[in-house]
Amino acid sequence: MRALVCKELGSTDDLVIEEQPDPQAGPGEVVVDIHAAGINFPDLLVVAGKYQDRSEPPFVPGNEAAGIIESVGDGVEHLKPGDRVVAMPRGGAFAEKLAISALKVAPLPDALDLVAGAGFAVTYGTSYHALTQCAELKPGETVLVLGAAGGVGIAAVALARAMGARVIAAASDDRKLDFARKAGAEETINYSEGSLKESAKSLTDGKGVDVVVDPVGGSLALEAMRALAWHGRHLVIGFAGGDIPAFPGNIALLKEAKIVGVWWGTWVARHLDQHAGNMRELAAMLEDGTLAPPDNRTYALTEYRAAFRQLSERRALGKVILTMKDPDGP
Repeated sequence: MRALVCKELGSTDDLVIEEQPDPQAGPGEVVVDIHAAGINFPDLLVVAGKYQDRSEPPFVPGNEAAGIIESVGDGVEHLKPGDRVVAMPRGGAFAEKLAISALKVAPLPDALDLVAGAGFAVTYGTSYHALTQCAELKPGETVLVLGAAGGVGIAAVALARAMGARVIAAASDDRKLDFARKAGAEETINYSEGSLKESAKSLTDGKGVDVVVDPVGGSLALEAMRALAWHGRHLVIGFAGGDIPAFPGNIALLKEAKIVGVWWGTWVARHLDQHAGNMRELAAMLEDGTLAPPDNRTYALTEYRAAFRQLSERRALGKVILTMKDPDGP
């Protein structure tokens, strides 16, 4: 099988496609024939050696994929060869096959094809956990989403709207804001043209926003926090902007606001039952049309450099997907 391998920490441009032995399913495992894998911003950090969980080369990055079960190991009874699934490994997704614990595999919702499924679990799982367990979002509240055209951002826009919230999307250019409007944003802020705080205050008649979804960090995080309403919640999901903000404690005090960290992967490992419930609820939303399938950008495995640059240069609209077939291949 082909796999995308990190042989030394640094740039994703230096990843290498190489042949590796096909994996075998051990006890409690399944082998998934991967059709597509989602790229997430943390993948850039993992390859650079800057993520919270450091991986030592050589390794195959990638934390989500969709495919078809090829074989099952001893003790696996709820899955069988031929099942369409999403897989959520800690590394190993950027390959044509993957051996993984059956506990980290879930049925692919019928409303998603294999490419859409590859971009669903992490971003939608993260955003739904953030809005549900972390923010306890209520219908009628106002949600400000930073980086609203990225993978987590666009998922948060769609989910918050589906959950009955008023959604304000914030991004760096009008092309991204148009994309966010199509996903359900009612209002938009181009933060390259003025104050994020003042724009958010103006759109809420001075009240402020109830929830900030923040995968960006940096100075934008500080502006967004100052735009919170009384008892607002600021969800810290990541730092795509590069800088980790130092939140002012006085703002949290004056607003009785909460700064809530969101680390979905670790939460899943600690709360498998709740995670399974979240995924069932997301599948139900897809089935009844409350939530539309995600809009993804796809690249063949051999085009991985261009795919990663979409994220590193912050040009991506929605999720970026690697497919395991070349454009002219079988």
